Amino acid sequence: MIKKIVITIVCFAATGLYAQNGSVSPYSYFGIGELQSKGTMENQMMGGIGMFADSIHINLKNPAALSKLGVQFGEDFGNTTYTFGLSHKRLSLKSYTESQTNSVTNLEYLSVAMAIKKGFGIGFGLMPYSSVGYNLVSESLNDNDVSVTNIFEGEGGLNKVYFSVGYEFVKNMSVGVTANFNFGTLDYDRIQSLENIQFGTFDKRTSKVNGMDFNYALNYNPTVNDKYNIFASVRVNTQTNLTSKNEKEIGSFSTTSGQNIEVIKVNLDAVNLRHTELKIPTTTTLGLGFGEHRKWFLGAEYSFQGLSSFSNDFIEVDNLDYEDASSFAFGGFYIPDHSAFSGYYKQITYRAGLRLDKTGMIINNKEINNFGITFGFGLPMRGSFSNLNLGFEVGRQGTTDANLIEESYFKVNLGLSLNDIWFRKRRIN
Repeated sequence: MIKKIVITIVCFAATGLYAQNGSVSPYSYFGIGELQSKGTMENQMMGGIGMFADSIHINLKNPAALSKLGVQFGEDFGNTTYTFGLSHKRLSLKSYTESQTNSVTNLEYLSVAMAIKKGFGIGFGLMPYSSVGYNLVSESLNDNDVSVTNIFEGEGGLNKVYFSVGYEFVKNMSVGVTANFNFGTLDYDRIQSLENIQFGTFDKRTSKVNGMDFNYALNYNPTVNDKYNIFASVRVNTQTNLTSKNEKEIGSFSTTSGQNIEVIKVNLDAVNLRHTELKIPTTTTLGLGFGEHRKWFLGAEYSFQGLSSFSNDFIEVDNLDYEDASSFAFGGFYIPDHSAFSGYYKQITYRAGLRLDKTGMIINNKEINNFGITFGFGLPMRGSFSNLNLGFEVGRQGTTDANLIEESYFKVNLGLSLNDIWFRKRRIN
């Protein structure tokens, strides 16, 4: 039954994920869009930390965690876990003079992982990497005191398909690697019109992007006093080397009818912008956690990235600079009694966390930071190791200073983790 459900989800989601417009943030105008790869709902509800590993959940942030998958079933069983996540995000956008609200619903990931044998697991799936979705209007006066209106619009994004391997090479030590192939299309439009002028101008740019990156992980997970567990991890997401094939059109249009009057395809080969490279710098993450098996857990992570070296030659933004980015996350969970025979609420996993991100973007000489508080519930399904995860996040990004926009957001997450035994070793000769 589980397999039939998953096949239906795959058929529905594979098309929807590629087509979705996953952001309504004005800050998706910068870089390659708003980054979306934030892990499973279990990760997200604990502030986004990724060092924790167990036998029934996929950890999309940490491939070494695959070595733990299915170990509770022993060596006579092969366990398969299917997981997918949906989210709905509502934003309140506020500038110094006005405010508005918007919302977006996304499929966040679709993944499968298998325990090949004890201490060895693999996983693969599909998820968004970044999303572009903005509509900005700027009004000003030119030197002749004529009102000028600029409209900036963008859509599209990058998705990724991945394959992961995790292996416990010695007791309590495991390694993992994920290979990601990123692909997608980014569209950026600028429309300009002048008051009482019949014709306006437009600048349309399109980038078809693809490229690879790798995520390496090393986990150390010893047991202390036969009761407690330490979770230590080091993860390195290598530089993402993206190749962008670009097109640019400029022209004029009628401000009354909206029809194009003249369209010119710009010869980008003449200025060496037909093919450009986008190099997303390496991110390193250090994590440490402590907890009691199937009872409670607390952990913290610190990530840093040399984003100051990033640039996009095809999409130039005058008021944007980059500095090195960093992130701090803290979170954990608590289970009152996972084996309780009565009182369903005792078996629920209660998760919470917080995160502070320095995005590395400096706009109008102001740092763009993000702060979020997360919490949620893991609801076990009776008679199985499957569970439904419901999570929430409230946070704020940006500022109203320097003519910028402050985003206040509320995000609802829904995830489903399904476990199935795909082989059982024969016991009767």
